[in-house]
Amino acid sequence: MRTKSVKKNKINVVTLGCSKNVYDSEVLMGQLKANDKEVVHEEEGNVVVINTCGFIDNAKEESVNTILDFVQKKEEGEVDKVFVTGCLSERYKPDLIKEIPDVDQYFGTTELPNLLKVLGADYKHELIGERLTTTPKNYAYLKIAEGCDRPCSFCAIPLMRGKHRSTPIEDIVTEAKKLAAKGVKELILIAQDLTYYGLDLYKKRNLAELLRELVKVEGIEWIRLHYAFPTGFPMDVLEVMKNEPKICNYLDIPLQHISDKILKSMRRGTTQAKTTKLLKEFRAAVPEMAIRTTLIVGYPGETEEDFQILKDWVEEMRFDRLGCFAYSHEENTHAYNLEDDVPPEVKQQRVNEIMEIQSQISWEMNQEKIGKIFKVVIDRKEGSNFVGRTEFDSPDVDNEVLIDASKSYLKTGEYATVKITDAADYDLYAEVITE
Repeated sequence: MRTKSVKKNKINVVTLGCSKNVYDSEVLMGQLKANDKEVVHEEEGNVVVINTCGFIDNAKEESVNTILDFVQKKEEGEVDKVFVTGCLSERYKPDLIKEIPDVDQYFGTTELPNLLKVLGADYKHELIGERLTTTPKNYAYLKIAEGCDRPCSFCAIPLMRGKHRSTPIEDIVTEAKKLAAKGVKELILIAQDLTYYGLDLYKKRNLAELLRELVKVEGIEWIRLHYAFPTGFPMDVLEVMKNEPKICNYLDIPLQHISDKILKSMRRGTTQAKTTKLLKEFRAAVPEMAIRTTLIVGYPGETEEDFQILKDWVEEMRFDRLGCFAYSHEENTHAYNLEDDVPPEVKQQRVNEIMEIQSQISWEMNQEKIGKIFKVVIDRKEGSNFVGRTEFDSPDVDNEVLIDASKSYLKTGEYATVKITDAADYDLYAEVITE
């Protein structure tokens, strides 16, 4: 027989998916705390809110399995209520209600006030920037826009997040100041598309002006740019990056592919020649810039010739950072009308080949860093090492700097000057240089 759990109305927020979801969970938790609710992140609680991802097959599977796990715990009396929000819920709510009816209620990505109401809380409009951060104390994600207007054929994000909506500069600056007051030193700017920022509010691409305002925030030392779209990139951003020490010499620009035939089918609005020219302009304007990109292989119609074009280009461009994903055939996207004709094993083989090329490039670039001096931020202690990052590396996805904890005492969130002593494919080894 089901027994009521003894944990009294402690709300456990579980986050799946990308940094945008991390941000949304933090806002939800901030609202709950402002309503005097007891809230935890991925710890035990008798009320569970699962913030799901619905982007590609693997993410959807993880979200569904997590929901099923908590529904099972509800049946066993370990939790009292299970609520589901986020992208999977936005995209598949009718199916989920039918397939997993034991969830108490499903909410979409824009239904935060309704979710709060069900949790016995009021949505407080005045809480600009008030959120419970779940990242290490030294960095935080800062979402500057929601949604996307791009027509990319493979992407379901507009279905789940809607049209592009920029957050006003003054609200972003207010949030940055509040984060700085809590000890945050690094802001990671995120959006579905940073380069579109401001077009809806200011009738122009306004990322550069936003950056000029953010660098004035006291206590912030690094500002990092994630998810820039290559078409229509606002080149005045490069000038700010070059002239403002707080802006990291780093850009995450997902390019997805380079074969003109595939780019056209993907509806990316660019070509190999234009993309290559853009990257060369980046490197000419800011020679120290680390460029991170992501690629998709196995897209419908991708031939061995298209893949060879991509491989040759990756070798030629020598990206500082690169991730590669197998194409996921997503219903209700434009590409869903195409035949998903690349077998799964071929997709995976192509992912492996791209990442082998990148691993070699990364190893060669890291060898060149041996003997050089860098400023690093310490994210955590792991085993016998302190783990840090340079300005050229983002958390969780890029290179890490390992410093022997038996030789130096460092604090999480603090910066240190180090000399690189050795290097592997994706790790750098360093010793602290004392003043």
